Amino acid sequence: MKRIRSSLAILAVVFTSVAALAGGSEISTPGKRFADNNCNWCHGSSGQGYTIAPRLAGQRRQYIENQLRDFFKHTRDNPFSQQYMWGVRGAPMVLSPETVQDLAHYFSSLYPEAACDGDKRLAAQGQIIYQDGIPRSNIPSCVACHGPNAEGVRAFPRLAGLSYYYLKRKLREWGEGYHAAAVRPMPGVASKMSDEEIEAVASNLTFIP
Repeated sequence: MKRIRSSLAILAVVFTSVAALAGGSEISTPGKRFADNNCNWCHGSSGQGYTIAPRLAGQRRQYIENQLRDFFKHTRDNPFSQQYMWGVRGAPMVLSPETVQDLAHYFSSLYPEAACDGDKRLAAQGQIIYQDGIPRSNIPSCVACHGPNAEGVRAFPRLAGLSYYYLKRKLREWGEGYHAAAVRPMPGVASKMSDEEIEAVASNLTFIP
């Protein structure tokens, strides 16, 4: 009986470990614990976001860290950022440098799911703009900074799968002069795009897994 109990105990440990590795039992981390208590209201329990809040699952780690720092410095200055994110360093939600890194690591490790809420009729046009740019308006392609599959490159964000509403709003805000302290070329790019071109690009990106 003792041997049987010992064997069962060993098997229980093995199965628990395998389940955790397979995602059956999610391992808690500092970033996850902080997100569960403070971020899930807007960004969802698995970082998949809601209509107005961006999807953070699978986002570039360096990009997340940079954006959190921009909120602190008030250089990401669009209306929703001012309303919801400028105060994240105040009590009771204090973000230390370590917490910023923990959150970036946690969200970047999550599996991203595409929102798929754009206009399918415009997606093909958006794909052309994403790949080739708009030469007549001197707008470069998006591939160089955001990758061939919109997965992001280094500190440039992942755009694949973000919600149509969020992408469209962000492009319009770039064109309206928000994020003036941001690096080029986005302010100049967005300011030259028509509403139809913005909607096409946003529609294409939202369907990319």
